[in-house]
Amino acid sequence: MCPKTDPCDKAMAASMEGVPMAVRALGYMVVGSDRLDEWDDLATRLLGMQRVDRGGGTRAFRMDDRRQRLVVADGAGAPVMGWEVADAAALDALAARLEAAGMAVARGPRRLAEERHVAGLIAFRDPQGTALEAFWGAATADTPFAPGRPISGFRTGPLGMGHAVLHVADADALIPFYRDLLGFRVTDWARHPYPLHFFHVNGRHHSFALVGSGRTGLHHFMVELGSLDDVGQGHDIAGQEAGRLAYGLGRHTNDHMTSFYANTPSGFFVEYGWGARVIDPATWAPYEMQDGPSLWGHERFHLEDAARVRMRAIRMEAAARGVRAPDPAPPPLTGCAWADAVIARE
Repeated sequence: MCPKTDPCDKAMAASMEGVPMAVRALGYMVVGSDRLDEWDDLATRLLGMQRVDRGGGTRAFRMDDRRQRLVVADGAGAPVMGWEVADAAALDALAARLEAAGMAVARGPRRLAEERHVAGLIAFRDPQGTALEAFWGAATADTPFAPGRPISGFRTGPLGMGHAVLHVADADALIPFYRDLLGFRVTDWARHPYPLHFFHVNGRHHSFALVGSGRTGLHHFMVELGSLDDVGQGHDIAGQEAGRLAYGLGRHTNDHMTSFYANTPSGFFVEYGWGARVIDPATWAPYEMQDGPSLWGHERFHLEDAARVRMRAIRMEAAARGVRAPDPAPPPLTGCAWADAVIARE
């Protein structure tokens, strides 16, 4: 369905002109937990990440050629989002911009940079108190990625690890920080059924989002797979464990991703998806969503009955109007692949 625009869109876009988009991608997530074995099982058996032996009460997991993407440290602690910048100069420029705005910035010590497997980093917090890091020079591994279960692989590279979504008590207090200081670009937003604000830093539809739930903390992080079957089989695995599924299989309205959500040992969700759209940041125009967060599915098992009924009604209304999103384009078939496809059709 074509995006709807209004005068607010132009004002939103104009407010971002001249703000450098220093952050290039979500590089890693750090989670504090006293349930390391449960995280190990979730990350490898369900998500298909590769465990990296670290010791010392820390579990680390690979998703690609990077040394690590997810780190789970023993003990309590709010999650940390690690945002990647191009180089040391970009990191210094970001630190200077934050300090000029009155934000406290800590230069990461050598020991912490070594733990994160990066060349350099800074640590700071958003106005809500969310722990953030920015870094450059992520280390790559010496061996190929070996998934924890048979999957086609994760969609990372220049798109980064995936995306992260925060619960917020007051989105208006946070939007200027992420948009004007960090340089995140607004992708789209919604006012109903609750406030939602999506931001991009590369071609991924959104690498970050705010959900106006009235709460604080991490809502979920997302990883994207290379095959729909990876997601479907993950959904089957999650369904075998009581209480693991938080949202059933469904498709999102704005990024067109087909996914499900799993409960994690830390009380937030992880979204496991495939087929999200890639946008062109140079030409993208932000707009207000009108059709709810999901085109179909994503039955919210974690909600009370009344809230589930309300979310279901929004999806049914979109279905009644025939709201559709384009399917991902299949790769071109040539040579033997083309012949095999012809034989299959016959």
